[in-house]
Amino acid sequence: MKNRFLRTVSRIAAFAAVIAVLALAVSFLSAPAFAEAPAGEAPQAAESAAKSDVGAKAAAAGIAVGVAAVAGAISMAIAIRKSVESMARQPEASGKINSAMMLGLVFIETVIIYALIVAILIIFVL
Repeated sequence: MKNRFLRTVSRIAAFAAVIAVLALAVSFLSAPAFAEAPAGEAPQAAESAAKSDVGAKAAAAGIAVGVAAVAGAISMAIAIRKSVESMARQPEASGKINSAMMLGLVFIETVIIYALIVAILIIFVL
């Protein structure tokens, strides 16, 4: 049962890694969309190009937040599972284990919030 669970978790982690690589590829491929228009080009063409960038920005922001949320959820689940196992093995140390787990969960959630902030910056600043 434990080996089956570990295989499932490793498959999920591999899937999350593939999604992260795809998100990185999308962000690199969308870089030309953020390039400036040539000097001789009319301002109207540049304006229409800017409107088409909105979809790419939204997709990049969605992928960034999605990958961060999935990775954060998986890492939180693993941290909680390990801390519950540790508390079951050593009930006398449950207070220290619980506080360490909460601190770790806060750091994981901070990374997810940073990804959300980056996504908001992608949409409104770039």
